[in-house]
Amino acid sequence: MGPWQVTLAVLAAGFLTPAPPCSAQSIRPEDLAQGKIVIMKRDAPDPLFAHSVIVLARYGKTGALGLMLHYRSDLTIRQALQGIKGAEKRNDPLFVGGPVELQTVTALLRSNSGPPGATLVAGKLYLVASKQGIETALSQPRKTSDLRIFIGYAGWGPGQLEREMGLGAWYIFNYDESLMFDERPETLWDRLIATTGLKRVLFPAPRFR
Repeated sequence: MGPWQVTLAVLAAGFLTPAPPCSAQSIRPEDLAQGKIVIMKRDAPDPLFAHSVIVLARYGKTGALGLMLHYRSDLTIRQALQGIKGAEKRNDPLFVGGPVELQTVTALLRSNSGPPGATLVAGKLYLVASKQGIETALSQPRKTSDLRIFIGYAGWGPGQLEREMGLGAWYIFNYDESLMFDERPETLWDRLIATTGLKRVLFPAPRFR
């Protein structure tokens, strides 16, 4: 099931503005997996992904679908999803999941079980991509730390992300639910990239005489 699509009039008005704890596991393509988090290295070859922190919500032989965790917009869910059941009660921010298809709406939900149409990402994290599922998630009493709504996503075709890994574009981090709902998303890349530097300082290359 693909992401649910909706027309957001506020996008045309140009209201979306960019928002400026674990160690890196790997830079090896074979360690990519659903639920892993990838962050762009410092010298990003693609400016669209500079300072990106992305969870791989879907990953397999057919490609990957990721959601940016760091890109918090100035819009609230209530403003963006007018007329959607449950949205009128949500004043938490809308996130931009990536540069692809900004008319699509998806959600990340932390729960013991998912709403209709949801797919398990890892742990207790679900990807919700249908209108019915998002309305169900919004209508139930949930903390902002358990639900985030996204427009757009980051997508890779078969083998594309692996090739980018081979070129040294990304660091891979293990699945961590706390990162999905981090309270300071605009500093998330800085904090994660710093751990990759710390690893080099603590474990320098050996010297041989």
